Amino acid sequence: MRLPCADGGFRVHRPSAAGLAPFARGPARSRVFYAAAHVAAAPAAGPGASAPAVDWEATLGIRHRLWEWGLGVAEAMDTAQRGAGLGWPDAAELIRRSAREARAVGGRIVCGAGTDHLPPGPAHSLAAITAAYEEQLAHVEDCGASAVLMASRLLASVARGPEDYREVYGALLRQSSRPVVLHWLGPVFDPALAGYWGHDEPDEAAAVLVKIVEEHPRKVDGVKVSLLDAELEKELRRRLPPGVRCYTGDDLHYPELIAGDGERAGDALLGIFGPIAPIAARAALALDREDPGGFRALLDPTVALSRHLFAPPTPLYKTGVVLLAWLAGYQEHFTMLAGLESARPLPHLARAYELADRLGLFPDPEGAADRMRRLLADRGVGA
Repeated sequence: MRLPCADGGFRVHRPSAAGLAPFARGPARSRVFYAAAHVAAAPAAGPGASAPAVDWEATLGIRHRLWEWGLGVAEAMDTAQRGAGLGWPDAAELIRRSAREARAVGGRIVCGAGTDHLPPGPAHSLAAITAAYEEQLAHVEDCGASAVLMASRLLASVARGPEDYREVYGALLRQSSRPVVLHWLGPVFDPALAGYWGHDEPDEAAAVLVKIVEEHPRKVDGVKVSLLDAELEKELRRRLPPGVRCYTGDDLHYPELIAGDGERAGDALLGIFGPIAPIAARAALALDREDPGGFRALLDPTVALSRHLFAPPTPLYKTGVVLLAWLAGYQEHFTMLAGLESARPLPHLARAYELADRLGLFPDPEGAADRMRRLLADRGVGA
């Protein structure tokens, strides 16, 4: 197969002959692994339909596959195009449906709660932002799930300093009915979140986050750190109270962060765990066997794919995630909410296919190759 390169040339790729063998297992004992799952979209259905809608059957099927592999599902997060095509009404329905399915199969699930149903702009008071969080937190818990308190663009725009963050998060933690995950999403993923926790300097911001956790330790299951700064994350992990998990959201350095440093190991809530779920599940088994070498041997080769998908501009990683799900046959269309299937150039998509194919991630490599050839042809490239 001739794949287009970024320099305008082509390279030849020979598709794999076989993918990974079928795999099913229970949840890991030694770590908690959540995959931030994406949303499958169906093309506009007919006249008057202006945008793709959620394909509920395919979307829930993706979650069942993750549970079958022993992974947890992080629902309605950034990977599901939250705030970038998926509005709160659909996110609320997604949470309701996924939480119901999780209960049916005994799957682990956490769901994102934020403030994205408020209109953008700096005109909101702290009380209004807190009330918005409360509404979404109540919905998640009413559905029987635990919440991830997502970083809020609105709070970042109006907070005057660390005390405003402590006020808002303190109010939410006092009323939550079950422990939550606090999400620190860095500006590399969303520039509007620069200066979160009231400080531009990351160490000072981390101190505010740790203080909030220390004030409400039994209400915090863990913190999810998406800064793409491995050393800062390791230091934060050491500062957290005992029993509070540190879920890495670092899609560039996750093997070393999960493996740990001999003092504290890490758990994970990652967008890359969707595309590499069969390998991540096998790696978790290695940790359960206390085989760190086997864990790294499985997970380290996936980093090249992850770094490619999460290359700048990092928020566009979702396009590659959906591409690989389509190539794997987990959904019928390479279609995304808000038309984001066009957000990455064709050479980027071709490289994502090549790296995933080399890892054996496609259950039907021949079918994946046929889909890739179809995509190339649709965009004017003969394969």
